[in-house]
Amino acid sequence: MKRPKITLVGAGPGDPELLSLAGVRALETADVVLYDALVNPAILAYAKKNTKKIFVGKRAGCHSYVQDNINKMLVDFANSYGHVVRLKGGDPYIFGRGSEELQFAKSKNIETSVIPGVSSAIAVAELAGISLINKNGSSDFWVITGSTKDGGLSRDLYLAAKLDQTVVILMGIQHIEKIVELYKMEGRGSLPIAIVQNGSLDNQRMFFSTIETVLHEIADKQVLTPAILVIGKSAAIERC
Repeated sequence: MKRPKITLVGAGPGDPELLSLAGVRALETADVVLYDALVNPAILAYAKKNTKKIFVGKRAGCHSYVQDNINKMLVDFANSYGHVVRLKGGDPYIFGRGSEELQFAKSKNIETSVIPGVSSAIAVAELAGISLINKNGSSDFWVITGSTKDGGLSRDLYLAAKLDQTVVILMGIQHIEKIVELYKMEGRGSLPIAIVQNGSLDNQRMFFSTIETVLHEIADKQVLTPAILVIGKSAAIERC
């Protein structure tokens, strides 16, 4: 009987080349992999052929498993098979509910560890040539979820719309109309906004607009998820 163990691994923004070496080693020794919707399938090739690979992804309006079930699956598979890798897109602690999963595992006396991932909040913006910190743009930036776990709009966005910081919004496309309305209510229709779809992948698409015109841009170009939003002066500065 193998010793039960759960390793939480951040898969990065999509490009398999951005997965850490530690993440690769964890997958190579995994007996079971539970992976999310935003994980590039190519990354699963690092696991052994006989490793059980189970999709437990959640996307807007479509959940294959609820969170409580995933927590229980992790523990059950660890006890039954040994080493379980929980593979999450981006970084597992950035809106990924990874800490909840490991806390549950620890409460069941399962050994746990974390391997950080490259967060799409930073990497995707950089790959689009956007410097989130820029002397002519903003001296700091916020990362906000566009959709809370109950499907609502993050309350932090109401404050962010009033301030000058660069704002990176993950999971925000489904609420883009409400986000635009918030900024317009603050008289910020001319503020630049960038949208990066499928960041880091070969089919990455980038759109640069303003709060005033972005909804027309989205409708015209058929922007889909996954995508990040970058709002603020940094989204309009000459890109690298």
